[in-house]
Amino acid sequence: MTELLFILGLLFLIAGAELLVRGASRLAAAAGVTPLIIGLTVVAFGTSFPELAVSMMSAMSGHADLALGNVIGSNIFNVLFILGLSAMIVPLVVSRQLVWLDVPLMIAVSVLTLLISLDGKIGRLDGFLLVTGLVGYTTFLFYHNKRNNKQTAGNHKETTLQNPTSRLRSHAANVFSIVSGLILLVAGSQWLIDGAIVFASRLAVSEMVIGLTIVAAGTSLPEAATSIVAGIRGERDIAVGNVVGSNIFNILAVLGLSSLFSPDGIIVAPAALRFDIPIMIAVAVACLPIFFTGHLIARWEGFLFFGYYAAYTIYLILFASAHSALPAFSRVMLMYVIPLTALTILIMFIRAIRNGNRNN
Repeated sequence: MTELLFILGLLFLIAGAELLVRGASRLAAAAGVTPLIIGLTVVAFGTSFPELAVSMMSAMSGHADLALGNVIGSNIFNVLFILGLSAMIVPLVVSRQLVWLDVPLMIAVSVLTLLISLDGKIGRLDGFLLVTGLVGYTTFLFYHNKRNNKQTAGNHKETTLQNPTSRLRSHAANVFSIVSGLILLVAGSQWLIDGAIVFASRLAVSEMVIGLTIVAAGTSLPEAATSIVAGIRGERDIAVGNVVGSNIFNILAVLGLSSLFSPDGIIVAPAALRFDIPIMIAVAVACLPIFFTGHLIARWEGFLFFGYYAAYTIYLILFASAHSALPAFSRVMLMYVIPLTALTILIMFIRAIRNGNRNN
């Protein structure tokens, strides 16, 4: 029964996110919001609503480890697994705005997560700071797009051509889609949490590990589907922007609101401070040189990201089970794999700078 509820919860989350994003996108378009802003906010934030639903329900029900693990695990999954898999299918072009604005912001909020966690707790004041940052970021996006894309004011004239009755029906259908999506998200998140708690007790692992793996991967399925489909259809900027925007939303909104509504805040385990949050920061930082070199995520870089997610997951499994192979695996990663990867990225970065100087 637990397994069935877990699977149903996951399906409800995906269906709820789809309904929510579809309804919100259409309402935004009817209101005259440009496609760029819809992609950066409604789509990216909308696909993160499963994380928001699960983390808030977890925090309010006293399972803060699950809430924190879901955010950290989702951000790692988004970059390493989703971007990796998408780039393996088709190389992804990266826009200049993502390189110079959104990715540095993703790095900054990841570092901020570590800083506010150093006292072992993300309290309500920290949550208020994060949510305020989200409001500022969204406001800036709308202002920046309005200033640079004044000509898009007429892109949605077809909406005004509808008669009042058709327009009213369309708005009602979109509102119904949003409300239905929210109901599915709430129900699905509760079933997913209940199943995750049972799995954690059966496997004798912490809720943090379950949150970092099963729950994080499950709630990130909307981002995975969106980015992969966008990449295949040639909308590669959306594929990358969806991941970066979702990661920013996960920290500023999901973690911020969860800590605001949690009765005692979110307690940060020492293991998360020593390993998981630094890994999240390292993954965010790794995006910058790869994105910067030619504004392209090549297939081999996709394989690199995907391989690192596999290694990270293996480490978590070995750590949770206290397996005897953990020390040897850690030594191989620290002494060989990570240094070689860092050297490769450094060489790419230097070559990109030299090529840029020559072109100038």
